[in-house]
Amino acid sequence: MSDAALGTGAFSGPIGNAEPATAKRGPLLITALSAASGGTAIYLAPLAAVWRMSWPYGLLFLALGAAQLGTGAGVLARPVPRRLLFAATAALVVVTLWALTRLAGILPGPDPWMPGNSVIGFTDYVCAGLEGIAVAGLAGAAVLGLRPQRRLRRATATAAVAPLTLVVLLGSFVGVAAASDGLAGAGSPADAVEPSNLPAGQRSTVEYCRPDGMPLAMDLYMPSTAARTGGPMPAVVYIHGGGTILGDRKTTGLGAKLANHEGALFTPLRRQLNARGFVVASIDYRMPPGAPWPASIQDAKCAVRFLRAHTAALGIDADRIGAWGGSGGGQLASLLGLAGPGAGFDDGQYLDQSSTVQAVVDMFGPADLNDFDDAPPFIRLCLAIGVGDSAETRRAMSPNTYVTANSPPFLVLHGDRDEDVFPRHSFGFAKRLRAAGVPTTLIEVHGTGHTLDTPGQRPSPQQLTDTVTAFLVNTLG
Repeated sequence: MSDAALGTGAFSGPIGNAEPATAKRGPLLITALSAASGGTAIYLAPLAAVWRMSWPYGLLFLALGAAQLGTGAGVLARPVPRRLLFAATAALVVVTLWALTRLAGILPGPDPWMPGNSVIGFTDYVCAGLEGIAVAGLAGAAVLGLRPQRRLRRATATAAVAPLTLVVLLGSFVGVAAASDGLAGAGSPADAVEPSNLPAGQRSTVEYCRPDGMPLAMDLYMPSTAARTGGPMPAVVYIHGGGTILGDRKTTGLGAKLANHEGALFTPLRRQLNARGFVVASIDYRMPPGAPWPASIQDAKCAVRFLRAHTAALGIDADRIGAWGGSGGGQLASLLGLAGPGAGFDDGQYLDQSSTVQAVVDMFGPADLNDFDDAPPFIRLCLAIGVGDSAETRRAMSPNTYVTANSPPFLVLHGDRDEDVFPRHSFGFAKRLRAAGVPTTLIEVHGTGHTLDTPGQRPSPQQLTDTVTAFLVNTLG
């Protein structure tokens, strides 16, 4: 590769002059600096959440960010070998910190990378990849620039580096958008309140559990005073979807789009349930690969135990708690109803409380994670990233594995045109539930795919909202 492509451009400076040689700002050098800047922006985007979780890690991230921005500015101003090596070292420290926390697990918790993974479960991997590119590019420019290089035209050099530049720009854009939830602020919220005396008819955000030091948020939608019957209220936990690795509980922003709340009829269902005197709890949970299985189901179970531990403060009936979700959220909701104490998923806080639920609404959720060989490439990629190829792990994540006669009533809904999770998942799941004697209703929705919110579908979104509400009222109300 040419010196221009390497970004070293043959270091210039007269022989015998004490002035250090400088490099031309070629494409690779600019790409390496862009990678370092992108990685820095990713881990600084959720800095406020990291600071609230652990101020020592927040201070460390702040210092690393200052070091990277300072060394990067120095290289851009005057790319001499010493500055290139300083910038490469700063990026290497970030990669090392990531490896020690994420891969080796040597450093003490809480994991400082988790707040950045609240929208996409592998955002920290994107950050580490960009920093790795920065290390290689900056160190290469420093070392190769010390030797005379053959000159080629800049256009040829730019073309050679262009694919890497595109990867860096795309990774930086996706990583920053995910780590900041589209610049809206990701991670644990700063406005979380205590779960008591919550205002009626409003949404309040509470911290429901703190696994390994990571605060997890729950939005509690309380019914109005007029909708309350005067006694303890039923509650339903909503679990967002997103292919096991995407999305969050929020109703706006990047995480909301990735979670497909519309497809799970979240807003109309939440309103109807609140009007019928239900408390609706929408949760964030840790997502793979940043938090490997079974972290997601452990968090969902902790959310149910949290509600039971605070029944007096929230006015909830501990014997009337249900769960619903779409896609990956439907899978987790089903596991809440099926995977009892013997499954080994109860871990963390409030272990004196039960994590069982008394009703489940599964919207187009996968029932067998080993049955995706003919799925679209993007779906297979999501599973490979979030689950891996282990048939045993996929079986442990599959609701089919845990069906027993003691399971609660199920309502299963699936679109007949779903090409992400094929309808056979729900058909086979409902058959298995019925064979075990579980009260099960299966609704095939005609004219829709991986959603229940398509104009012209049959039953309509409004009809399905009424059906789900009636099911939950009949089983819990």
